[in-house]
Amino acid sequence: MTAPVLALTPGDPVGIGPEITAAVLHEHAGDDSVHGIAVADASVMRRAVEVLGLDAEVRTVSSWDVPSAGAGVIDVFDIDVLGEEQLEWGVVDARAGRAAVRAIEIATTAAMDQQIAGIVTGPINKEAIWQAGSEHLGHTEMLGALTGVTKQDTMFVVERSHVPGHHMHVFFATRHMSLRKALDAITIDTQADSIRRAHRALEVYGIESPRLATAAINPHGGENGAFGDEEIEVLTPALERVRAEGLDVAGPVPADSVFHQGLSGRYDGILSQYHDQGHIAAKTFDFDGTISVTVGLPILRTSVDHGTAFDIAGQGKADPGTMRSAFRAAIGYAPFVDGIRAEYLPRP
Repeated sequence: MTAPVLALTPGDPVGIGPEITAAVLHEHAGDDSVHGIAVADASVMRRAVEVLGLDAEVRTVSSWDVPSAGAGVIDVFDIDVLGEEQLEWGVVDARAGRAAVRAIEIATTAAMDQQIAGIVTGPINKEAIWQAGSEHLGHTEMLGALTGVTKQDTMFVVERSHVPGHHMHVFFATRHMSLRKALDAITIDTQADSIRRAHRALEVYGIESPRLATAAINPHGGENGAFGDEEIEVLTPALERVRAEGLDVAGPVPADSVFHQGLSGRYDGILSQYHDQGHIAAKTFDFDGTISVTVGLPILRTSVDHGTAFDIAGQGKADPGTMRSAFRAAIGYAPFVDGIRAEYLPRP
């Protein structure tokens, strides 16, 4: 089998993205199982190599099918936005925003054209891309527009667990909204739809007969209405609906137990009801090993789940752990790219 080609977009060129990208590509240079290519200005990657003190050559490539040069060589698809211009580390800059957006556009086009297996994205700065003229709230919305998709879901993958080889997958019924608004947004219909999408995503991303659980909202799962009635009025009816359709889904399981059970191998996936419910559980257990997969796109996209860390950018202090995990996850999901495309490519 031909080694998959993965495009790594470092994100904001004055954040930690170039450093963690360079570190991971240097680690995997000479790895016959994958060919990682940075999508950035070559000067940005050279500066990252210098900051890290790596004994590495930065090679500019203009084709995705060029063979890897082997150990000690970091390949970069030069986007030619900044040229040799050196921007100040850790400062919001529209020029940096333009470079970040352009890298995403190039990598996404290559994935849509099936020239690469997928993309691994580093952190962008929203203010910088807005100053550059982008109207998107962030990566997910930008990728949706570039691929013609209007509905995407976040799937967290926790690399470590209590069971060797088992990964916990966390989905979100609601995302970036206040807790009060999130509760209002969870209805029988939306909950049933979230369960269906999460269950199907596990199948598309390679898990046969997935075991999914839904997290409860209230303490102790509401204690039969003593601590809240969302489980009785919303979650249980939604579960009954999808079970009648043939899905084997557990819940609602109290949130103080369900994530431990997922890490212990009882469940492959857990539907978190609101943003922090799932984020806190995953990141507390394994901050550096938790990565994000954007489900619903017709391309493979994994991502770090942290910001640009402007306060330490350019100092060689950034931990590449999450980028390493995102890269490894993309390698693992590469065999399922055809299925991902078939499932989520928008129909005319």
